Amino acid sequence: MGIDLPSLSVIIISAAVDSINPCAIGVLVLMISVVLGGKGSVRRLLYLGGLYIGAIYVTYLAAGLGLIYFLANIPLWVTEYLALIVGGFVILAGLLEVKDFFWYGKGFSLQIPSVFVDKIHRFSKNMTVPGVILLGAFIAGVELPCTGAPYLAIITLLSLNFNFDAFLLLLLYNVIFVAPLVVILLMVAGGTKVSSIKKWKQANKGYMRFAIGYMLIGLGWLLILIANGTINFG
Repeated sequence: MGIDLPSLSVIIISAAVDSINPCAIGVLVLMISVVLGGKGSVRRLLYLGGLYIGAIYVTYLAAGLGLIYFLANIPLWVTEYLALIVGGFVILAGLLEVKDFFWYGKGFSLQIPSVFVDKIHRFSKNMTVPGVILLGAFIAGVELPCTGAPYLAIITLLSLNFNFDAFLLLLLYNVIFVAPLVVILLMVAGGTKVSSIKKWKQANKGYMRFAIGYMLIGLGWLLILIANGTINFG
C-alpha cells in the first residue's frame, strides 16, 4: 500500500488549526507588555519578538524533522498502523477540545501543565537575547506533546513518503504555524494596543477551542482513511 504526500490544502488547513495556539499567543502578548512597559522601542520590540518567533519556528521544525527521521527508519507497515493510532489520537484530541468549549476545566484537557506555565511566566520577564530564544524554544517544546496533534498527524503522513517536496511542505506548515504571531507583533508595532489583543484573545478563546476541536476530528478521520488506503493523494 503506497501513500502519497498529502495535498497542499490538507497542509494549509492543518497548519492553520495548529497556529490557533492560545499559549504561544499569550506568551507573545506578555512579552510585548514587558518590553513596552520597560519603555522599550518599537525596533527592540520587533527584534526580540522576531527572535521569539524564530526560536519557535526552528524548534518546531527540528522536532518535526526528528520525528520524521524516526518514522522513516521503521518498517512501512508499522508506520501505516501507527498512522491509524495517530488518527485515533487526533480525533480524541478534537473531542477534548470540543468538550472544553462546553465544560471548560472539567475532566482531562489538553493544556500545558501548570508547572510549565509558571516557568514560562518567569522566562517571559527575561528580555535578554538568550532569554527570549530560550523562551521560544521552551514554548515550542512543551506545546508539541500538549497541543501538537495536527502537527503529529501531518508528520506521520509525510514520513510515509518523505522527499524534497515533503520537506518543502514541512517548511510551509511551520511558516503558517507562526504566521499569527508575526501578525500580532506587526499589529502592536503599528500601534494596536496590547489590551485590545488581550481582550480579543480572552473573548474568543472558547470559540478557538470549538473550531480546533471539529477540525481535529476531521483531520484524524482523514488520516485514518489515508492510512487504510481509502483515500490516496496523488
